[in-house]
Amino acid sequence: MTFELLFTDRADAELNKLESDKSLKKRLNAVRKTLGYLEINPRHPGLNTHEYTSLTKAYGFKIYEAYAENNTPAAYRIFWYYGPDKREITIIAITPHP
Repeated sequence: MTFELLFTDRADAELNKLESDKSLKKRLNAVRKTLGYLEINPRHPGLNTHEYTSLTKAYGFKIYEAYAENNTPAAYRIFWYYGPDKREITIIAITPHP
């Protein structure tokens, strides 16, 4: 049971930025690994997936955060939601955690 990943324009631009900056190769690899886990199992324990309540309130539906990195300064996070259709996940942002 896999999911199709869809990307907002913002998330697509953020991924392209990671791909074009050679100094961020390690981070890009971590993001790609996380995206792979999201396709297979969004609840994979290594993702530390949890609802991000402030975005849930802003969007009006559940938004989740998955960790691409942990215990790293400015660790990357991926924000996403289920849908719009069954077996789809929309990635809304790929961003360093402040």
